[in-house]
Amino acid sequence: MVHDAVEQGAKVVVSTYNEPLITSEWAVAVFKEAKAAGLLTGFVSNGNATPQVLEYLGPWLDLYKVDLKSFDDRHYHELGGRIGPILDSIRRIHQMGLWLEVVTLLIPDFNDSADELRRLTEFLAGISPDIPWHVTAFHADYKMTDQRDTSPEDLLRAAEIGQQAGLRYIYAGNLPGRIGRWEDTRCPQCSETLISRYGYFIEDYRLTPEGRCPRCACQIPGRWANRFDGQITDRPFRPHKRSRLFTITGR
Repeated sequence: MVHDAVEQGAKVVVSTYNEPLITSEWAVAVFKEAKAAGLLTGFVSNGNATPQVLEYLGPWLDLYKVDLKSFDDRHYHELGGRIGPILDSIRRIHQMGLWLEVVTLLIPDFNDSADELRRLTEFLAGISPDIPWHVTAFHADYKMTDQRDTSPEDLLRAAEIGQQAGLRYIYAGNLPGRIGRWEDTRCPQCSETLISRYGYFIEDYRLTPEGRCPRCACQIPGRWANRFDGQITDRPFRPHKRSRLFTITGR
């Protein structure tokens, strides 16, 4: 797997669907090889971790994204879980020095009240105002078709609540071109636009090799390369034919 990641030009190996915490031993086995090959490693997870598994994963992980689905324990019980372990994981992941980002899928009439969003974003800002918070749009599907889709106005309202709570890096997602500046990374000191995006596409990248704002030299928290050398996701990705993980046939 790591050989193919390198051959395909990947820079990060990520464990995601299904919930990666249930296959942590497998992830560590892969991540040991990935880090030896110079790749970054990451988890995309619901955050329902024990302290023991985070300690086990820590030496082999660089990046951790947590889905914080609500800030109401009643909602978590409806989804089959508890909020306490997720909040504890977010605190621990940050304390461990992993690069942490948090995503909340904004569902109208479920987790979008002003009070709940205020408490959620104040919790994150209390750990660190530099934690990126992605608030993304829901669309009715599968077993949840009785809710309306999230509108751009819903996302903008949530982003503004997060900003008032003190978060410095907020991204409104899933509706490219419809949520204005909330797709971009801006300098918290001078408001210079540092990374311009349209959805996943990076339109402009202006960070210095040291990860600083070129205008005021403010250090921007994150995991930055010395230079931006393009991205696979700027066009439909088609694996190379030499990959052992894929078979591509012509007609």
